[in-house]
Formats: sequence, structure tokens, C-alpha cells
Amino acid sequence: MAGKFHLAWFLNFVADEWNGPWGDGGRDFTGDFYVEMARDLERAKFDYVLIEDKLMVSTAYGGTMEYDLKHGVNPKHDPVPLAVLMANATSRLGVVPTMSTSFYPPFLLARLCSTIDHIARGRFGWNVVTSGEDRSAQNFGLDKLYEHDERYARATEYLELVTKLWESWDRDAIVRDQETGTYADHTRVRTIDFEGKYYKSRGPLNTAPSPQYRPTIAQAGASPPGRELAAQHADTIVAPADGPEKMKAYRDDIHARMKANGRDPAHCKVFYLVSPIVADTTEEALAKRERWFTDPLYIEYMLAEISSITEIDFSQFDLDKPLPEVWTNGERGSLESFVGRGKEKTLRELVTGSGMTSHVQFTGTPADVAQEMADVMDEVGGDGYLITSPVMRLNRRYVTEITDGLVPALQKLGRTRSEYTTEMLRDHLREF
Repeated sequence: MAGKFHLAWFLNFVADEWNGPWGDGGRDFTGDFYVEMARDLERAKFDYVLIEDKLMVSTAYGGTMEYDLKHGVNPKHDPVPLAVLMANATSRLGVVPTMSTSFYPPFLLARLCSTIDHIARGRFGWNVVTSGEDRSAQNFGLDKLYEHDERYARATEYLELVTKLWESWDRDAIVRDQETGTYADHTRVRTIDFEGKYYKSRGPLNTAPSPQYRPTIAQAGASPPGRELAAQHADTIVAPADGPEKMKAYRDDIHARMKANGRDPAHCKVFYLVSPIVADTTEEALAKRERWFTDPLYIEYMLAEISSITEIDFSQFDLDKPLPEVWTNGERGSLESFVGRGKEKTLRELVTGSGMTSHVQFTGTPADVAQEMADVMDEVGGDGYLITSPVMRLNRRYVTEITDGLVPALQKLGRTRSEYTTEMLRDHLREF
């Protein structure tokens, strides 16, 4: 029997479906909907939920905030408190919020990660991003963001610093010796006296070593600097599902880079971003895809979304003509994946073909989609899928179709776990 693969969920902490019958109907932002979802994902034995973030309201599409706000693209809440809520409501699911190396002070982030890993009992992860938008930089007192490759140079040093902070306490530094009245052995805690090109910190961290010692590191490295950063530090990587050949080439490249950095390739799992669409019949699933992806509101939303990510104004291009050559200082991997769907395709075809998640379209009955996902994973070689909603806003119906429709079909094939055998997030990832 072919081996198991992993499942995780890619989540935006935005308003859930507020204008349809399957969301909370625009209720206050309490996080209740997402806590309920976390329990569903744990019941389906997912490894983790990754919570995306942006630090701005975008004006990239059409030079105005109108479309970003109209469609709820970037009005979103801080993912870190939500991760704590989700962790508190579950016992096995990993929680992985996004935090930017461009804007969080390293000591603050290292301390925050350590604290939440304690609260989550070893199920905390950090999705490392450098941010890709000038509008975000302007919210932090900068005129524009650092150049792409410099952002990754800074992030590399940042990761080196926070790792030293996490390691400034030995794992056994907490002794709790009642006879001598000693909580922590000072000989097992040290300053790090870090001084790099971009950052400086004395240390030590003033939190006790967390259950995982360092949080599980997630990263979405697509460009060469991004891949190198991931190969050096990541425990799990978010990658586009650009077809089995490119998916396998990406994984092989990451493994080669990991070996060059002295790391075991088995210690980093590549998860491919997909949006399966399932229904009772293949015809229903295809009709659902057609209905969702050709909706004019959906098209406008998706163009506003890709504009906000790349800071390229896609409103300037004719929907029914091929896209001209474009360039970004923002998320180059996302742009490359979007544009790479076919030079001959019109912008409309690029948007309506498969949303923004993948070239691989998993659409059909739960049993058929489960088999297709298994076949693609066998061709690629591993390691798992990161599922995200294909529509504008997440709703209960889509979550249920995945957790109670698709996942049981995958479990029936023996391809995803039916029970957790580990407790901490990094151990989930290394289980198989």
C-alpha cells in the first residue's frame, strides 16, 4: 500500500461568508467560527492550520481602497490571538500564524513564539514571511519595502538571531530544586551577544524553554532566496500545485538545498496549496466550479487579491487579452504561479481557470477526488496538501465537505491518518 501523506489548512482571518447562507451572517468578530473550524480539522486529523496575514489595506487594484474593502480582501484581524484560541480549543491540531520578519522586533517575536508554544503544549508554529507590500511598510514608518533579495538576506539573519534566543536556555535549565530554592540554573542560561549586519541583541530570552524548544517553522519559499531560507530553517513549506512535474522538481530542489545545508530532507515536509471541490456527483462538482469561477464578483475579487499580493494593478489590463509581461518586488512566487498558467491565456482565463491556488484541479465526488489526490502525490513523491477555500469567503459548508466528505474518502484509501499518534506539531510532521 502506498504511503500516507499529510493535510493542513490555509486560512485567512477575514470575515467568513457574511452575504450568504453558510457563514455567520456578519456577526461580530469573536473568532467562534474559526474555533469551531479548528475542532473540525482536528476531528479530521489535520497536522495544522496556517493563518495568513497582511498588514495593510491595499490600493493596488485601481489605485483605490474600494475593491480591497468591498470584497474584504485585506481587512483582517491579527492571527496570533486566534491561534491561541484555536490551540485552547483543541489538543492535537497545530496552529501556525503568520508574522513578518520585516516588522516584528526579533526579541519580541522569539518571546511570543516561546510563550504560545507553552500555551499550545508544543503545537505552535510560525509562518515566516518578509511581507511584500509597500503599503505595509508605510504603516511602520518606511516609505517602501526593502528590495526582494535584501528582505531575504535580512530574514536569514533574523532567523539566526531568534534561533540563538530560543537556544539561550538549555533544555534542562528549569530545575525547580526546592531544597536550594532554585527555579532555574543560571549556569544553563547565557547571553547571546548577537551583532549582525541588520540586528543586534544581548539575550538571553526571558521565557523558559518551550515544549518544542523552538517553534515549528513554516515558510513559502518560491524564489531562489526564499527556497534557500526554507531549506535552512523550515519544518514545512507551502508550495504551489503547478502540476506534478513542477511540484516534484520543487520538492527535489528543496531536498538538494537541505542536503547542502547539512539537513535531513525528511525533516521538512512540502505541502501543496489546493482547493478541492467535491459534490455528490462529478456533474454537480463541475457545475459548482463553473458557477463560482465565472461569477463577475469572483473575478473582480481575485484580481483585487492578486493585485494586493503583487502590488501590480491588474485593472489596467484587458480581461480578454493575454497578460503582458509583469514584474514585482512583492510576492514573486505567487506572481510566477499565477502567470505561469499559460502565456497564451487571457487574463480572464488565468483567473477563472483554477482560482489562485493551483493548476491541479481536483473536482468530483469525494471518492474520485481522493484517488486523484493520491495519484498526484504518488507521482510527486510527497509530502501533503494545504487546503484552502476556492471561493471569496470561507463557509461552514466548504469546511464540512472537506472534513466530512473528502477526508473520510482519503482515510478509506489509507492515505491520511485516522488517529494522531503524536502530541506536538513537529512530531506530527515527522510521523511519516
